[in-house]
Amino acid sequence: MKVAIIGTGYVGLVSGACLADLGHEVVCIDTDAEKISKLENGVMPIYEPGLEELVKRNYQAGRLKFTTSFSVGVPGAEVISIAVGTPSAPDGSVDMSYVDAAARMIGEHLSGYAVIADKSTVPVGTSERVAELMRQVTDTDFDVVSNPEFLREGHAVFDFLKPARIVIGTGSERAADVMRRLYAHIDCPKIVMDERSAELTKYASNAFLATKISFINEVAHLCEAVGADVDAVATGMGSDPRIGKEFLKAGPGWGGSCFPKDVKAFLKLGEEKGHPMPVVNAALAMNKLARSRVVSRLETELGDLRGKKIGIFGVAFKGNTDDTRESPAIDIIRHCVERGADVTVYDPEARVVLSSHGFDVPHAASIFEAAEGALAIVIATEWEEFRTLDLERLKQSMAGNLIMDARNLLDQAAAEGCGFRYLRIGRG
Repeated sequence: MKVAIIGTGYVGLVSGACLADLGHEVVCIDTDAEKISKLENGVMPIYEPGLEELVKRNYQAGRLKFTTSFSVGVPGAEVISIAVGTPSAPDGSVDMSYVDAAARMIGEHLSGYAVIADKSTVPVGTSERVAELMRQVTDTDFDVVSNPEFLREGHAVFDFLKPARIVIGTGSERAADVMRRLYAHIDCPKIVMDERSAELTKYASNAFLATKISFINEVAHLCEAVGADVDAVATGMGSDPRIGKEFLKAGPGWGGSCFPKDVKAFLKLGEEKGHPMPVVNAALAMNKLARSRVVSRLETELGDLRGKKIGIFGVAFKGNTDDTRESPAIDIIRHCVERGADVTVYDPEARVVLSSHGFDVPHAASIFEAAEGALAIVIATEWEEFRTLDLERLKQSMAGNLIMDARNLLDQAAAEGCGFRYLRIGRG
């Protein structure tokens, strides 16, 4: 099939590369000429395991193309996916300007029947909104469907090709058949429902997963108070199939490009419709507390942080990505900086960008450079190289002996055996 993807951000690029790998002819369209030029030269705008290889292979095979021109990518496409940004507005609602612009441009260049698939996470009612905008500029026949993505950063290629389900929101059997053909080579349930239910499914899914993480973090704080082990509690809970093991990992809270934005949009929708959501509101509050408590525990151990050197391992919001959006690590760094600590950070891929975060810190070239002379180190992101730390060498690099493991990566007995004071989430 001929497919056009509008947007070469995280969702668009992963979707385009994976669909090309399934044998479709894919054109990715983006108005950022510099980004398109880099992609044509094999330079990835994001770090995602397996994506660079996938893009290069399919670009060289001619199945994946990049352009800034809607007139090149849209005419003749059977499926046109909108995968542009939907950032949060200051009031928590969704900024729809990119979606609106894409809809108009698609309508202006449509040459025949096509299915317009909303891949971006969008408010309930967006399918109708896109259809109305397109009808203002074209008489060509089309259908708009909701086709939300469920990609985890760091695992996105796997999640696209091996999904638990594919949700297709449409009242048109013709459009549903087109989408089934698009995903024919992916072995999973294809769940067809109405457009509004599909749009809400995405928000409800992310809000529930965020709430599950916040819940186990709340349990973790109680574990610290009563002398229990949150990992053991999570294993006992997760063994119940009604609960499940996923998203019961205690830590410094959830972040990234999806959960914070989608939770806020979900709450805003409830507010607009007169349906407050106390459970999800509590999850949001708990997420903020999970971050600040990491620094509070440092203060309990070290006293006033002013002038004290702290090495922070991790900047990205999770391992296997360079994404720092709403990163718990960034908030931990910020809290330390605001308290006057002398902070040095290390992350294998991500960076603190002054223009994005409002403060600057030195970036070390290695774990041990970040730890040099530090009274304490904080493990803030779950990179694999942090899990396999050379503890003896780390101890020699530091001036102090405190490890605050906010990701529960290390073996406590091994750390204490090397002379560290070892703090973790959910164990007193």
